Amino acid sequence: MVTIEKKLGYRFQNPALLKQALTHSSYAYEHLEDRVQDNEILEFLGDSVVGLVLADFLRQTYPELGEGQLSKLKAALVSTSSLSILARKLGLDRAILLGRGEEKSGGRKKKSILAGTFEAVMGAVYLDSNFETSRQVLQALVKKHFKKLPRDNFQINNFKSALQEFFGQRKLPGPVYRTVSESGPAHDRVFTVEVISGEKVLARASGPSKKSAEQKAAQKALKKMLKNRFNVFSEEAFILNPEAEAKALPAVSEQK
Repeated sequence: MVTIEKKLGYRFQNPALLKQALTHSSYAYEHLEDRVQDNEILEFLGDSVVGLVLADFLRQTYPELGEGQLSKLKAALVSTSSLSILARKLGLDRAILLGRGEEKSGGRKKKSILAGTFEAVMGAVYLDSNFETSRQVLQALVKKHFKKLPRDNFQINNFKSALQEFFGQRKLPGPVYRTVSESGPAHDRVFTVEVISGEKVLARASGPSKKSAEQKAAQKALKKMLKNRFNVFSEEAFILNPEAEAKALPAVSEQK
């Protein structure tokens, strides 16, 4: 836990709070006789702390943006994907206390568990100190690990929504996602998905869930049309300079 505190940039006055933040409900259930507390309440609290801190951080960082763009940027930052990245950066994936069943099913790699644990840790920091300290800790982590944050004149969106908007604006057949195959054991499924416009297959991709595979397929399709004129911010979102979208018009029109 000392390593986590070092990466976190915060030393707990009450180490028991950090241990609780790292305790998954599956572990607590297997140790009922020891009255082990899981991290669900801390996760609940941390969810609100993370949301408020990042909303205020983005408001101050991008005073020129409207509510719509700020909401998209915040959604990308607080997504399960982004928070799981921060969890891994802190080494939480190696420190989480999991039950035997969850351990066997690959719980340390599950983004939902990693993101929830990160929120629990932030909830623990808040309880161990105060809101201002937790704000400083979280903002420092975001600045350090999300260096692709834009400065100005940008648009942010998730890949599926952006692909839908591109085709809608150009009055072309909207993208349709088709599951090509499913494979692997129940705890480690792999889904392969195609995204289609009309009769044309735009791209194919695989992922651990249909949602993930669809986002990756949409990303591949956009990459072809925009010719790499965007920065991938997370597994679900990208940042685009408006000028790049205008330049992509001829490439998109070729889909007719």
